[in-house]
Amino acid sequence: MKKLVLASILLALVVIVLGAYTRLTDAGLGCPDWPGCYGKLGVPMTELTIDAANEAFPDRPVEVEKAWNEMIHRYFASALGLCILIIACIAAFKRKVGQPLRLPILLLFLVCFQGALGMWTVTLNLLPVVVMGHLLGGFTVISCLFLLYLRMTPYQLPMGNSTMRDMAKFALLGIILLVVQIALGGWTSANYASLACTDLPICQGDWQARLEFVGAFSVPAAQSYEFGVHTYNERMTMHILHRFGAVIVTGYLLWLAISLYRQANSKMLRKLSITIAAVLTAQVLLGISNVVYSLPLIVATLHNAVAACLLLVMVMTTYTLYRRV
Repeated sequence: MKKLVLASILLALVVIVLGAYTRLTDAGLGCPDWPGCYGKLGVPMTELTIDAANEAFPDRPVEVEKAWNEMIHRYFASALGLCILIIACIAAFKRKVGQPLRLPILLLFLVCFQGALGMWTVTLNLLPVVVMGHLLGGFTVISCLFLLYLRMTPYQLPMGNSTMRDMAKFALLGIILLVVQIALGGWTSANYASLACTDLPICQGDWQARLEFVGAFSVPAAQSYEFGVHTYNERMTMHILHRFGAVIVTGYLLWLAISLYRQANSKMLRKLSITIAAVLTAQVLLGISNVVYSLPLIVATLHNAVAACLLLVMVMTTYTLYRRV
């Protein structure tokens, strides 16, 4: 089962990357129905099937490339769901001593809810709250899979001390801050606010006078939320909050990494602290590149992937600190 869990982690990362790619290529509604695509399991490709699809969905004419982006994401997500179902069945019906049970069952419920969020993303026409929830759901699934893998991996850790016990709490706080920052990024992306500010370090013009916090976290009524429905000032506020969040999280995680490195009495913790700093640096550089180069597709996609990697490193660090005390 351990190998299946590891494969599921890699598959979950692929699903996160494909989800980001789908969102960034504006393919979230590439298939206007769910779970199929224009009433089929595959994308309409022939002239006859495309004409039939356009007749059935006159408001959403077929765009083959976008439809394939969406369906490939669904195919991989379905495969991940199947893997998690198998993991849960093995955990429930072929239990071994010390093998976790509650976490695989939780994962099964999570991936089912994640599938429902995927459906609502389409049926509710990219409602930002659902899109952000779908993003957070993906990060939650991969984190729980990684935690399950860690729990199934026996490794020896040196005895802890009071200092390390305190650091475990700080690492957990780091996860919380990082998740909030990921949520802000998801909200910014779901509302098409990624290019609302094109200057560094904050935003162009008199941005302080145009902040609209209430509107930035509202959900205006609309038939479709594709390409966003908020005003520019509201989108600018979302973007600026994500930047300030990045500064806070970067400062906190750097402090945590340096503190861990200085206080650690094991090679594992020192390596983890270096990894936190390295992945965090990569994530900051990708974020800056998104602004400087106007959201290039590969950079924006990597920004999502590295965020997932940073979260996994934090999960491992926190788990290791709690294990060792």
